[in-house]
Amino acid sequence: MRIVNAMKLLVSALEPSANLHLKEVLKHTEDVALMGIFEKSIMQGTPLYDISQMAIMGFVDAIKKLRWFFKVADEMVELAKDADKVLLMDSSGFNLPLAKKLKEKYPEKEIIYYILPQVWASRPKRVEKLEKYCDRLLGILPFETSYYPSGKAEYVGHPLLDEIDVIRNDTRVKGVIAFLPGSRSSEIRKLMPIFLELRRRLGNDIHPLLVIPQSFSKQKIAKLYRGNREFEIVRDTHKALSRSEFAFICSGTATLEAALIGTPFTLAYIAKKIDYFIGKNLLNITQVGLANIILNRYNGTNLHNELLQEDVTVEKLLSEYRETDRTIFAQKAQELSAYLAHGSSKNVAQIICS
Repeated sequence: MRIVNAMKLLVSALEPSANLHLKEVLKHTEDVALMGIFEKSIMQGTPLYDISQMAIMGFVDAIKKLRWFFKVADEMVELAKDADKVLLMDSSGFNLPLAKKLKEKYPEKEIIYYILPQVWASRPKRVEKLEKYCDRLLGILPFETSYYPSGKAEYVGHPLLDEIDVIRNDTRVKGVIAFLPGSRSSEIRKLMPIFLELRRRLGNDIHPLLVIPQSFSKQKIAKLYRGNREFEIVRDTHKALSRSEFAFICSGTATLEAALIGTPFTLAYIAKKIDYFIGKNLLNITQVGLANIILNRYNGTNLHNELLQEDVTVEKLLSEYRETDRTIFAQKAQELSAYLAHGSSKNVAQIICS
């Protein structure tokens, strides 16, 4: 859809999560026409490429598509000549080299980077590039702005505080347990057999929910989720968590979603052995749950337990369900929510339109 006399915004939003955040931002804008890479369902423009065309499956696929990604980046640079501003979202592997190309071609054009790379976890040298090639750096974690000495980085709030619209009622969730084995095939294959045995050990006194990504087909579900008929399948993560007394969650954004909704949980994650070795011994990663990472940076405490690798057993997961202190969890979850303070969408919209 073409908007007459609209501000033209070049967008690079490759991930489904980035597009969800983009949709929230657009709710607070008027007369903004998009160009670039984003979901074709977004009515404020016609994408050069839909995000489905940008998906890659593993290292080999990435290598095969490398030349094509260079071509797409060049097309984005050409498209940018008609843009008033540029908005890059997450996906630093593509967006950071794109920022360099754009700034070298159009030094006066404002480049905004929203959803910053996790430089606090790894590859801190990206800070220098982000500060050199971008004009506004919009962080969604309060502590991450301190990593940018130029002062370009600012905390705008967290998008989940805009996007979570469910209310959890402690009196209506007893016996309902959510199982979230992740969104990647490798994660699901490792966790699903353990979760299935756990579900059986918990017996018929519980009502088990199995959270499956909305994009998964029936064929993919049948292939990855053996025993799924022993669960109620739910596609909406927020609704599942709001219905649940407790949750078992693979790492990822879902840990923060559960925290903000107020659902007690334990993280269970089994990484590839080489990835775990690199993370623990070379990158010095001590926590993998986003909710824990944020709260620990804030006040040095943790929200939930993390069971990793060989510790992910049925017995230990059962113990977590029975022994997790719900009162302490609720207190810590409230501290985390207060630290994040507010949503980001309206602030980002104001920056784009200013």
